[in-house]
Amino acid sequence: MFLPTTMEEVKKLGWDSLDIILVSGDTYLDTSYNGTAIIGKWLVKHGFKVGVIAQPDINSDKDITRLGTPNLYWAVSAGCVDSMVANYTAVKKRRKSDDFTPGGINNKRPDRATIQYTNLIRRFFKNSPVPIVLGGIEASLRRVVHYDYWSNSLRRPIIFDAKADILSYGMGEKSMLELANALKNKTDWKSIRGIGYISKEPKEGYLTLPSFEECVEKKENFVKAFELFYHNCDPITAKGIYQKNADRYFIQNPPCENFTSQEMDDIYGLDFERDVHPYYKKDGHVKALDTIKHSVTTHRGCYGECNFCAIAVHQGRTVISRSEDSIVKEVTNIANSKGFKGNISDVGGPTANMYGLECTKKLNHGACSHKRCLYPETCPALKLDHSRQISLLKKLKSIDKIKKIFIASGIRYDMILDDNKSGDRYLEELIKDHISGQMKIAPEHTEDKILSLMGKQGKSILKEFKNRFYELNKKHDKKQFLTYYLIAAHPGCNEKDMLDLKRFASSELKISPEQVQIFTPTPSTYSTLMYYTEMNPLNNKKIFVEKDNGKKQKQKDIITQTNKTRRY
Repeated sequence: MFLPTTMEEVKKLGWDSLDIILVSGDTYLDTSYNGTAIIGKWLVKHGFKVGVIAQPDINSDKDITRLGTPNLYWAVSAGCVDSMVANYTAVKKRRKSDDFTPGGINNKRPDRATIQYTNLIRRFFKNSPVPIVLGGIEASLRRVVHYDYWSNSLRRPIIFDAKADILSYGMGEKSMLELANALKNKTDWKSIRGIGYISKEPKEGYLTLPSFEECVEKKENFVKAFELFYHNCDPITAKGIYQKNADRYFIQNPPCENFTSQEMDDIYGLDFERDVHPYYKKDGHVKALDTIKHSVTTHRGCYGECNFCAIAVHQGRTVISRSEDSIVKEVTNIANSKGFKGNISDVGGPTANMYGLECTKKLNHGACSHKRCLYPETCPALKLDHSRQISLLKKLKSIDKIKKIFIASGIRYDMILDDNKSGDRYLEELIKDHISGQMKIAPEHTEDKILSLMGKQGKSILKEFKNRFYELNKKHDKKQFLTYYLIAAHPGCNEKDMLDLKRFASSELKISPEQVQIFTPTPSTYSTLMYYTEMNPLNNKKIFVEKDNGKKQKQKDIITQTNKTRRY
């Protein structure tokens, strides 16, 4: 069943009104890779009537008024990607295409979509008593004072600029359901974990972050605010926080408790159509569906904590995995679906080979405040053993009508090398059956100075993994290769570092890299903190940061262009 998008569909379901209306910057893809679909289906499962308005026209009332007023709340999301990242490149050029828009033309998602959609609701529902709730990755990563690359300034928590009532952060199934129940039963919702709101008073017992005004005044205050924010994202150890903005306060309750494996099974076991809703499908092909239609999520969370990545802040540092039975059931259902050709595009998560691997200390006592799981080296408390993943892949391969199970999600090659029990067996399994000609890995850089600023281990393990990969390919008479994803212009990186990267790639990796992206400072990451402050927050030492877009492009060109075609 699709969630309704028109009143005609609402009436066909036997509903006379909706409890919750979800507004999204993506078109309505009914898959488990779409947060709007997951939240909507989860709420329906628990008895609520939910509708969807995708990519509404912000210049008229034709879309936003289509479903009337919800009984409980509006839920607004910019979509699966921050709208500014979706709309602009790393050098601030407007993107022409959008994979989450029918027809592929980038003409439906407004800049700062969360704010725009909330304003749209306020404009045409001036007397509506129901609250507006912000959610999704844009709201989640902009929930406290943050650096905004596109305006080159610090911005207030997004709830202030959007003039919304409530903000749900992180993975929102629990908080959005609890909020729906509280509003339905007219009970207090201000203690719900995983939400934030505006208050005239600070919250007693919560931690104080430096205010917006203090952060603007001194970069050191912004560093302190970010550190307190970052280290209070673990459900077991986090405290509530508040941050003053003018004469009001943003109150953030502690995060939602970690999901259990059973809860993950319940969420991903929901009935998804794995298609674009017909109301939007008529407007053209949606490219994003090509890769996610027959893909399967095995887990959430990532303890890699790369400094340029916000997954630790949004999904969490604790990996929660689904059961094998749940995953097998989903793949079996896909295999028996209409039009299936035999290939599963991906089985994974933020990092594919973290499935079934987590530190028992973290599960019981929360993430460590003084060290990371994989940097500067793999923590011995993280008992690496890929055997559970090998078992899962073998079960999936044996399902009737399955030709190929691909692993397209990122893979931490350092984890494979550090697994003395089954790392080689896992890599052999991938090489034999789960890649097609190439294996994608993301070293991001090769120079140890830059890797340390990225929060990644040194280049020696990259060389070791490369050698092992090609040895195993030769053993199994395979002619496959590695594709390397790299970043240019990360804080601390200069042209010499990129030239050194190019020499290393040529002499040691025997390649001329093509997959190179320019670093984009996105909200709520350590790398963005470095970009804004031009300091390494670990030691407060000044670092070089390239801020000229032409010179950023030059760093990329050093890698991607040949000597004959490079012009400066």
